[in-house]
Amino acid sequence: MMRTHTLIDSPMGTLTLVATDGVLSGLYMEQHLRMPDPSTFGPRVGHGFEETVEQLAEYFAGLRREFTVPVRLEGGDFQRRVWDVLRTIPYGQRWSYTRVADAIGRPDRVRAVGAANARNPVAVIVPCHRVVGGDGALTGFSGGLARKGFLLELESPARQGSLF
Repeated sequence: MMRTHTLIDSPMGTLTLVATDGVLSGLYMEQHLRMPDPSTFGPRVGHGFEETVEQLAEYFAGLRREFTVPVRLEGGDFQRRVWDVLRTIPYGQRWSYTRVADAIGRPDRVRAVGAANARNPVAVIVPCHRVVGGDGALTGFSGGLARKGFLLELESPARQGSLF
């Protein structure tokens, strides 16, 4: 298993992109909670992340609503089920933790859904920021609530009309 990483600038600050065997396996923000030890990211490289960088630039510019870059999600079965559902949440929509739990057929596991959401290794691309509290309140985000608010505002319905 070969890991490499790179750093890129974004409107949310520096992002660390990690690839495992050439497939994106991590996207971390500055002061990211639950970020793995950076020594596990492998050497820093200047190539191999071009598609991810391009898609992120398009997303931040309001030109991309869906990511197609392949990802490698490393985690337990339950976590991967949650992360798979996160990838189905449409751009501009917000789902509650309860709705995600219902979508995986485990309405009794709302707290576990929250824990899996918090451990999403590929933030933004696997849109954990689209999950909010049952009352619509912004709740936990490994990149911080200010960044979560930024991403939700970027995807807000008021902005969507100007995308195409």
